[in-house]
Amino acid sequence: MRPDDHQHSLLTALFRTAIEAVHPHHLIPQTVTIEKEQLIVRPRDKEGTYPAFLDDWRTRSLSETAGALTLALTGRLFLIGVGKGAGSMAQALMPVFGPRSIGGCVIIPSEQAVSDLSLPGVRMVQGEHPLPGPGSESATQALIESLSQVQPHDLVLLCLTGGASSLLVRPAVGLTLSDKTITNAVLLECGADILALNTVRKHISGVKGGWLAHHAQPATVVSLILSDVIGDDMSVIGSGPTVADPTTFLDAWRVVEQYGITSRLPQSVRAHLQQGVRGARPETPKPGDPLFSRVHNMLIGSNHLALQAVREAAARRGLRSHLISQPLAGDTLMAGRTFAQALRAVRQYCSGPTCILAGGETTVQVRGSGKGGRNQEFALAVAQELAGEAGWSLLSAGTDGIDGPTDAAGAFVNGQTLDRARRKNLDPAQFLRNNDTYTFFCALGDLFRPGSTGTNVMDIKIALVDPLGVEERSGKKE
Repeated sequence: MRPDDHQHSLLTALFRTAIEAVHPHHLIPQTVTIEKEQLIVRPRDKEGTYPAFLDDWRTRSLSETAGALTLALTGRLFLIGVGKGAGSMAQALMPVFGPRSIGGCVIIPSEQAVSDLSLPGVRMVQGEHPLPGPGSESATQALIESLSQVQPHDLVLLCLTGGASSLLVRPAVGLTLSDKTITNAVLLECGADILALNTVRKHISGVKGGWLAHHAQPATVVSLILSDVIGDDMSVIGSGPTVADPTTFLDAWRVVEQYGITSRLPQSVRAHLQQGVRGARPETPKPGDPLFSRVHNMLIGSNHLALQAVREAAARRGLRSHLISQPLAGDTLMAGRTFAQALRAVRQYCSGPTCILAGGETTVQVRGSGKGGRNQEFALAVAQELAGEAGWSLLSAGTDGIDGPTDAAGAFVNGQTLDRARRKNLDPAQFLRNNDTYTFFCALGDLFRPGSTGTNVMDIKIALVDPLGVEERSGKKE
């Protein structure tokens, strides 16, 4: 047994606590019920974790919604979904529906097996992720077709989670799937954050930025949303398919200029965006549009909820905890170094074993040809900053179980990681330059592979630290 196996086991257990807290099989029964032929969607009554409603594009407080959204079931039920956690969310809703007949379509990533889900009456289709492909386009067509017969008294429930932006794909008129695929790849490679990425995505799409709500007319729509974005802005999650879009073509064009990618985009995309700036293309539906008068968007799970669950689990294990309230964002390597400095400071002044928690989503600028993801790069950046310092360990992982185009969610590191790497003739700086952290951690046996989790609320960082001893604090040794 390796000396750090105990720490790995504890970090893994805390990670699984986070996943359980934001998994649909836990959230849905607490949130959605049908009583006396009424659909009732109840916010959580835990401070800081209740969902927000967007109705007529004003965020309502709990008192304004009387604590719940109640809708009479006078017509048919349609269940649609898209995202990495959409399948498990839809399956969690099936017991709520009971024997009622339902229709609809749910899009899941191709790496998830359709056979693992039982959704009678609902068609299950697959699309590509993290870049859209032909499966995403055909799956989106199937979802839209499932809504073709909706009537005013019908109710459409949308299960929306992270990953929806690449799974829900219908290019705007005049653009092709190839145009969108190239644009997505360029935006990912240049390090654009999720807000910038989705601002462009919405303006080259026929289903994002509120357009899916158009396809669900004239039915009532309730979107149940798991947030995978900083700030839980529902117009950004999954590129906001049922949410009014506050961004414009001009905003999208400014993103292109900001990241210096004008020449790398297809000419058709550049022309489309510029036509939109001139007003020659229809804008995405905006706040106040009557299109949304019967649309209700509800946030049911978030990164904050996952971190709070870890905090409570750590307390039950006798650990103090320190939650970094500012979400991690921006360049992954810089965020990792900043986190390392916070970890060092907490270790210096804490009075007992402590769990340090943070969440968010950073960005990686791809310069090399290697294999890896933002969590693996973050972990290695922390390991570099704290190399040789004892008394700490860290798990950086994606809550969806995936980190970049790899089968790992992230990686474990501690003060001895780089020592072990040197003994294997592994140069961490070289692996970072080539964006090849997967190979680095695979060689060390420190990849974290929990598999697909069925949910997605961005990334979490869980660190364990022991306080400095008196001799270590003063730099003296026995």
